[in-house]
Amino acid sequence: MIARAIHRRSSRANKPFVEVACGALPETLLESELFGHVAGAFTGAQGDKLGKFMQSDTGTIFLDEIGTASPSMQVKLLRILQDFEFEQVGGTKTFRIDTRVLLATNDNLTKAVQEGRFRQDLYYRINVINIEIPPLRDRVSDIPLLAGHFLSRVAGECHKQVHGFSDDAMNALQRYNWPATCANCRM
Repeated sequence: MIARAIHRRSSRANKPFVEVACGALPETLLESELFGHVAGAFTGAQGDKLGKFMQSDTGTIFLDEIGTASPSMQVKLLRILQDFEFEQVGGTKTFRIDTRVLLATNDNLTKAVQEGRFRQDLYYRINVINIEIPPLRDRVSDIPLLAGHFLSRVAGECHKQVHGFSDDAMNALQRYNWPATCANCRM
């Protein structure tokens, strides 16, 4: 939601906004998703595929769970963040893009760098502006707004009319502990 809000309030608001869930894709598929591929690059690559970086050219790309990137993917991401250039999987042509890159992670990247799981040069390249989001349990006053937003969205997708939450349901949501998956969630 924050990445979309940043995009909507920027000079790139009328340009593409592309999201990639890095942690949900295996490395080989992630590389093809991000950079695209040429026909014959691997078994099943019948035609050329436009990658997410090219799709987001002049706009914004949001890479969620960047902390899960493998060492080789980190090298490729470092290059695109430094030079704004890349090649498709199996290709030789270099593409140049103008894309705002937003990243999010639940991982503590400072610790990942210290442990050798995340490249220090990439960390310094992406650690420019941080928006740290406290866990929901520390933002209880946000729960009614968030719950209402998601309820409306799901109701619309299911073509159902709903009229909000009962007081008991909202109280239960606000009393819940909302455990975080990490000690340092950031975007």
